[in-house]
Amino acid sequence: MNTDSFKAMIVKEDNGKYIREIGNKNIADLPEGEVLIKVKYSSLNYKDALSAIGNKGVTRNYPHTPGIDAAGVVESSDNHLIKPGDQVVVTGYDLGMNTSGGFGQYIRVPAAWVVKLPEKLTLKESMIYGTAGFTASLSLYKMESLGLAPTGNEVLVTGASGGVGSMAVAILSKAGYNVVAATGKPGKEEYFRKLGAKSVIHRDDVNDTGGKPMLKGRWQAVIDTVGGNILATAIKSTRRHGLVAVCGLTLSPEFNTTVFPFLLREVCLIGIDSAECPMTDRAKIWNKISNEWRLETLADIYTECSLEELDNKIDLILNGKISGRTVVNLEL
Repeated sequence: MNTDSFKAMIVKEDNGKYIREIGNKNIADLPEGEVLIKVKYSSLNYKDALSAIGNKGVTRNYPHTPGIDAAGVVESSDNHLIKPGDQVVVTGYDLGMNTSGGFGQYIRVPAAWVVKLPEKLTLKESMIYGTAGFTASLSLYKMESLGLAPTGNEVLVTGASGGVGSMAVAILSKAGYNVVAATGKPGKEEYFRKLGAKSVIHRDDVNDTGGKPMLKGRWQAVIDTVGGNILATAIKSTRRHGLVAVCGLTLSPEFNTTVFPFLLREVCLIGIDSAECPMTDRAKIWNKISNEWRLETLADIYTECSLEELDNKIDLILNGKISGRTVVNLEL
């Protein structure tokens, strides 16, 4: 039996409290799977932070290693399409939720979860995108499959300073859309301009409390990362035949609206589940990310940290104090 040990973040439950520490795990204790991967980079997502504080809606059993993203090199494989030495990416599915995740130097996963690293991306770049970039890209991919195209009309991104929001602003801009970034964080105008946003507004401007069932139609499309009343406001502010992609709930999982925007303007509400995205679509989206949606602004979107520095980053993301993406370097 292989008992090689490796470094990982381990979240333990102690009388209802959840303690994070950097410790050692054994490769032999990893779950079953056809592919063993040595992780070079991971990234921090809001879901990882929830797992790290004991959210049972994300992770049922502890001790556990979070990390829903991982990029690295195949160490061994029982699948003939995936060979030792291949550079690969794993995002979504059950990784980091109830399967030991990317905040450890090794993962073992089913071959069906593994994507070959696109030729034009490095492992580190793939994690700058990670689940956040993939989710933003999936949102645009779904909307374009329903006919969305750049017309010059405004496209709103809510929660724009977060990981998904920042990626959505940048990818939409790269694809030729007129992007409006909504954020509650002051002093972010230059940041969003670098990402390609045409304008920046405060989130209060898209948080209507007047109670009207419909507002003046402004948005050609919306990528909403926050939920709550901001999502409700976005729906009733969307133009005729507009599209609203829902991919986050950092404000609230609940919202109140009426059927009027759907009946009178034929607004279409699209749910985005990047974790269980079929592999056929997943491969197409990664191809777009590495080609026509490839960003020249990646350096403006991320910061890098070690596994030992991750604990503090988790607290920051839970308190809404991180902008853009945090890449975890497992070799530091």
